[in-house]
Amino acid sequence: MKIAVYGQTYTDNALDYVIELLDELSKSSSEVFFEEEFYQLLSKSGNLQEYPLFNTEEGLDSTFDMFVSFGGDGTVLRAITYVQNLDIPIVGVNTGRLGFLSTFQKEDVRNLVTEFIAGEFTIVERSLVEVTTNPPMEEFEKLNFALNEVTVSRKDTTSMITVDTHLNNEYLTSYWADGLIVATPTGSTGYSLSCGGPVIAPTAKSLILTPIAPHNLNARPLVIADETTIRLKVSGREDNHLVSLDSRIATVANGTEIIIKKSSFTIKMIEYTSESFFKTLRNKLLWGEDRRN
Repeated sequence: MKIAVYGQTYTDNALDYVIELLDELSKSSSEVFFEEEFYQLLSKSGNLQEYPLFNTEEGLDSTFDMFVSFGGDGTVLRAITYVQNLDIPIVGVNTGRLGFLSTFQKEDVRNLVTEFIAGEFTIVERSLVEVTTNPPMEEFEKLNFALNEVTVSRKDTTSMITVDTHLNNEYLTSYWADGLIVATPTGSTGYSLSCGGPVIAPTAKSLILTPIAPHNLNARPLVIADETTIRLKVSGREDNHLVSLDSRIATVANGTEIIIKKSSFTIKMIEYTSESFFKTLRNKLLWGEDRRN
């Protein structure tokens, strides 16, 4: 097998779990590549043999069997900027807290290899959304996609902004709010959920519009088809507002037309038989928790 290993946040015992993974991979004569900054970080804490390296520009291709991300959900979101449209399946080893995308527990990292070899997994394709602007902006020319959500929000002000919203060229409404989230099904358990949005199964063909702190009693989250083209334009007291794509943020001038639509490629996530989206809902969000059950 050909495996890529990536991590971002370093914890004191992270190397221990990486070593366990490497030891298990050695039993199957796997070829292992490390993300160069993560490798340098781990090398400072112990003797790590030399491995081929990769970065966002080179070192990865479609021949890889698996991309292993050590960290939390944020690390998985950054992992997609490496994988992009290469169709390399991603699995997250959770060294963080909640772990909706990084579902594999670090204590079971050896099972990540053995269950993969045994074929005890499925590949789930996750849709993304992408952003373009009119006039065009350099910030959205390359890494213009998001797995969780695209969010427009206020900047340099405590005042609300107004987000004029069109769906497929039809006017929907103007949200008076702190911002607006356009979430994928994957992102439905993230920021959108915190703002009152619904939970949607990852394979649903939908997008969610969730206003952030709207000053309207009748402004509620809206689920739409993922083939919809969303056009936003922000106005407010300040000259600029923010647009974030997962964890990447850009400053955008008010009045800029922001076009959001489903991306042309998907991200492949490895879902092990021992884990599932609904099991994660029960165990980590206490879905349906009732003392009578």
